[in-house]
Amino acid sequence: MPVDFNGTWNLVSNDNFEGYMTALGIDFATRKIAKMLKPQKVIKQDGDLFSIHTTSTFRDYTLQFKIGEEFEEDNKGLDNRKCKSLVTWDDDKLICVQTGEKKNRGWTHWLEGDDLHLELRCENQVCKQVFKRA
Repeated sequence: MPVDFNGTWNLVSNDNFEGYMTALGIDFATRKIAKMLKPQKVIKQDGDLFSIHTTSTFRDYTLQFKIGEEFEEDNKGLDNRKCKSLVTWDDDKLICVQTGEKKNRGWTHWLEGDDLHLELRCENQVCKQVFKRA
């Protein structure tokens, strides 16, 4: 049985978010606003079906997917690009590979105790975020 990601999670640390956003081509003003946000994630998991709803005072974003099924992801409101995404299990980690304009793009989610870790990748930048269970 895979790990249970269900829950509400609050951001507590955000390392190299600016570098990650720069690699995505996000403009200066948006980067400055986004760096100050403390988003909350609500993850709903039903077997291999996932819904990840990220909310902040600036933007909301919902991602829905099934493990192992490629889907088109519209990052409207984030970097405004479309990409093909595929999420798979690697032991107890969720690994997403995003194929599109940007190289080496994707993310990894995993749990350590009551902490939800998220590693965001784009080109040569890696952002590491940690969320605590609400």
